[in-house]
Amino acid sequence: MSNASDTSTQSVEKKQAAVESTVTSTALPFIADELHAGKNYVWFVNSFFLTSACFQPLFGQTANFFGRRWLMIGSVAVFVLGSGISGGAINSPMIIAGRSIQGIGGGGINVMIDMIVSDMLPLRERGNFMGMIFAVFAVGTSLGPFIGGVIVQHSSWRWVFYLNLPIGGTAMICLFFFLHVNYQKQPWQEKVKRIDYIGNTLLMTSIVSILLALTWGGTTYAWSNWRIIVCLVLGLIGMILFHSFEASPWCREPMMPPHIFRHRTSFVALVVSFIHNMLTFWVIYFVPVYFQAVKLSTSTRAGVQFLPSVILAVPTAIVAGGLLTKWGRYKPIHIVATAVILLGLGLFTLFDADSSPAEWIIFQIITAIGLGLLLTTTLAAVQAPLEEKDVGLATATWAFIRSYGAIWGIAIPAAIFNTEFAHLSGRISDPAVSAQLAGGEAYSHVSSTFIKSLAPQVQREVVSVYTDTLKLVWYVSLAFAALGFIITFFEKEMILRTELETEYGIKDEKEGREKETTAEILVGAWAVGRASSSNMDRCLSLPLPNSSFYYISNTNSIVTTSATKMTDTRTLPIDESDFGDFVKNEEEELDLEELVEPWCRYKTEGEENSLYPIFLGEMLNGR
Repeated sequence: MSNASDTSTQSVEKKQAAVESTVTSTALPFIADELHAGKNYVWFVNSFFLTSACFQPLFGQTANFFGRRWLMIGSVAVFVLGSGISGGAINSPMIIAGRSIQGIGGGGINVMIDMIVSDMLPLRERGNFMGMIFAVFAVGTSLGPFIGGVIVQHSSWRWVFYLNLPIGGTAMICLFFFLHVNYQKQPWQEKVKRIDYIGNTLLMTSIVSILLALTWGGTTYAWSNWRIIVCLVLGLIGMILFHSFEASPWCREPMMPPHIFRHRTSFVALVVSFIHNMLTFWVIYFVPVYFQAVKLSTSTRAGVQFLPSVILAVPTAIVAGGLLTKWGRYKPIHIVATAVILLGLGLFTLFDADSSPAEWIIFQIITAIGLGLLLTTTLAAVQAPLEEKDVGLATATWAFIRSYGAIWGIAIPAAIFNTEFAHLSGRISDPAVSAQLAGGEAYSHVSSTFIKSLAPQVQREVVSVYTDTLKLVWYVSLAFAALGFIITFFEKEMILRTELETEYGIKDEKEGREKETTAEILVGAWAVGRASSSNMDRCLSLPLPNSSFYYISNTNSIVTTSATKMTDTRTLPIDESDFGDFVKNEEEELDLEELVEPWCRYKTEGEENSLYPIFLGEMLNGR
């Protein structure tokens, strides 16, 4: 598959999943009202992120066994199925089921795209590519509220979900014909045995338990209720058991290897990723509430008013990716980004009914810059201290942490919003209206139409309660933003790799397999009898890095090659017998074990005319 086709198709699916994760922010009150969801409205959103987070580590592990291609196509198919069910929902349980299925597919789409990009490019070069991919994600995430508002204003909310069907169907066709990547060739029975079933079960049940507590707390039950306490305790115990099992000898192939968290930089980057995505969805779901409940905007206008969050988030994400590629440094970007986010959220606490357009536009732009800077740079920090073989699972872990952060970014402010509104609802003079907005119903009544229908005095009281409730929501967000800012100083700057070694890369279009690595080219040149001219020509025709490599020529000399031609030939003053054990004729079968470790390259620095061993970490494929 060409990189252009790969990028465009992945971008479409990234945008589709991103839009679906936020499109309900403006449409949600209308959906909740029509389906009489009451306090269950929060599950229309949380169910998507719950299943997305739960299944992402599983996708990451199985992708290493079964390959990226069919899991990517399957993820899109599941996403489309969930969209159809959600669009046709006639009650709350049905739409929650549809959104749960959507979340499985959306989680798979996101983690597969991140893994495929990591397979295509060295770590240092991923910044630019990630900038393009995540710019699409930022557009989709930020435009979600606008698209949702337009749809519910001019059509049925069901088209929020139905639009995914033709887009997803087209994407599946493109992926089937163009996405061709390498994978481990092994009997499927063996692959199935390698899946971490116990770890997945422990993780999923723990996440569900914690989310139940966050969703029920302050609305369905008081925070001191035994049900909330039991859920939190079980969730915490489950997390402890999960990480203990992953580190134990009974877990043959952990889906979330403990050593990923032992690296200080990887751990800090994962925490920053969690906070970043939590605050991203905090903003996405509650800035529109301000416009609809306080500024009394329609859902469409609220979507338009939210556009400043898109204006600089996208170019900032692209610029951050470019700077990462150019400088190879992520820590300064993270420090600046978290500081800007802290400033922006602090300014959000000033929002009220009298805020001018200049204020809410500039405040949104400041926050968007900070969020955009982190969008394309945290994954590189997670991967930097790790070996290339850990990149797949590390990417899946990062995707899980981000999705888990999204859950908290919706559940925590929702719990604060409902609890604080109930606390302040006594300021509403009309008992009927106060009762109507009690019990977690305040969010489902975030509608300018409803508020404008109230008597002028009651209308001012309701807007005042919404305003003060949102202020507390932003004050709490500041605490998390401050934590993110402080913890970035504990990151360690690591060198970003400029070479790529992976067994899951894009297949070469001409040869139908992955392009040879440097190690394979070296062994290939050696193995046919001191690099015959025909084999040397074949090696020189391959896509080599810009650095030079050394081959033994037929004349007992060293040949230095660059990307396209031989540039230097020097005599090698050594005895031919030193290499006798490793010289192979074209007719002889290669002894791969013999070729893996003992390899010599001419040493150009230090002691002249000496040889030193190079360990070859890649075995030959198909020779």
